[in-house]
Amino acid sequence: MTLLLVRDRYRTSAEAEIATAAAEARRRTLPPAARAYVALVLVAALGCVLPLLGEVRTGQQWSRTAVLALLFALCDRLGSRAGGAADQAPGAGVAHFPVLLAGVILLPPAAAALVALPGALLAPALPPRTVRRAWNAAQLGLSCFLAGSLFHGLHGHRLLTEHRLPGLLLPVLLAALTFCLANGLLMVGVLVTAEPGEHPGLWQAMLLRCPASVFGNGLLGLMTALLWEGPYGALAAVPALLPLGLSSWVSAQARREQTAHRAAVRALVQAVEIKDSYTRGHSERVGRAAVLMARELRMAERRVASLRVAGTLHDVGKLGVPTRLLRKSGPLTDEEYREVVQHPEYGHELVRGIGFLGEARAGILHHHERMDGRGYPHGLAGQAIPEFARVIAVADAFDSMTSTRSYRRGRPVQEAVAELERCAGSQFDPVMVTALARAVRRHGWQPAPVGRADEQAPDIPLGVREPLRRLPAPAGPAGAGTGAAEQR
Repeated sequence: MTLLLVRDRYRTSAEAEIATAAAEARRRTLPPAARAYVALVLVAALGCVLPLLGEVRTGQQWSRTAVLALLFALCDRLGSRAGGAADQAPGAGVAHFPVLLAGVILLPPAAAALVALPGALLAPALPPRTVRRAWNAAQLGLSCFLAGSLFHGLHGHRLLTEHRLPGLLLPVLLAALTFCLANGLLMVGVLVTAEPGEHPGLWQAMLLRCPASVFGNGLLGLMTALLWEGPYGALAAVPALLPLGLSSWVSAQARREQTAHRAAVRALVQAVEIKDSYTRGHSERVGRAAVLMARELRMAERRVASLRVAGTLHDVGKLGVPTRLLRKSGPLTDEEYREVVQHPEYGHELVRGIGFLGEARAGILHHHERMDGRGYPHGLAGQAIPEFARVIAVADAFDSMTSTRSYRRGRPVQEAVAELERCAGSQFDPVMVTALARAVRRHGWQPAPVGRADEQAPDIPLGVREPLRRLPAPAGPAGAGTGAAEQR
């Protein structure tokens, strides 16, 4: 009952967490490499649109451009009202990309680049708003221009005028592929230059998302263009596009739910940090290490995201452990130890009713199990231990060993990896240890900063220790309370 009350208490801080995240975003500035990248994309987008100034366009082309731009802006606005400004990231409005692709098919490349302009410039955005809006407009405009250039290069406009449907499919799908690749690559570029090293596997994820997006969005854009070219013109095409507004609203609702999930996780982590100063930063680092390992193991993106949450919340059960034990310096008595080792079960009870955690719950419950069966709380062994728990156990021990505590300085990274390899097979899954070692070699690792909360952390060995006398379950005998077994 106490755990349920704690969960309800900290759930109310979700809105405050969202506001904090927004405030941090306001203070964030782009590094020089990202500013240069954004400026380059803006110049390229302007270069695509400039030919319009020296050419005479027909009234029909301008009216089509205006109607499509209005539809895109309405769809984008509907999505932003549903999801909130905090959800609006560059390229977030993928639900109404068919509007842009209809412009690619119906308009010259330079005019197609203008379809996204009003919607992108008027859309809600996080600070710095002007930069974000200009980036969105340039990114989408440049993608449309490249796709339109390919479509017209393949004589797609002539095939559309002649209503040669079978022949249209290849130019349309290739144009949609070009749009999706250009949009994705531009997005990856700005993320990599803004936060170098923080997005491993992003290129692969972008490429995997392209095929489904190409097929669905390309066919919807083609259907809209064919209806527009028919006897009823926009009167037939516009109603066909309106369901995209509903699709955009549903997509925005999903993003809003994801934002609420992240806020709930941050609130729970904050609650533990208030109670146990050692956990401040430790949970985030364990989540980050778990994600690096998951990338090496080639987990699906959905599972990687769930594993990040599991690693971040692995110690949430400390909310059920008396504060005097979490802050006690020196060894624990056997009775105190029995209370401390219940924290995985407390954590599982605390998050059991949070449906979106899914597989993460098993990782929280079993992250102190050992491969030889001498862990807790259930004494699972080998492959009976859930995969998430085996990943988190290694990530938890690694950060524990590389963090400075009150009774010792943190170990060098390579020494900590060597200790994990020594304990592989008995305490840790060798596959997971190898994954961490590869991830550290590839991406490096920044240990906890010295002189902050970790320096004052008391000696509370939450790994399975070698007891002075036999204790009842769940604490069985294990290796000495040094090295990797000291993990919290």
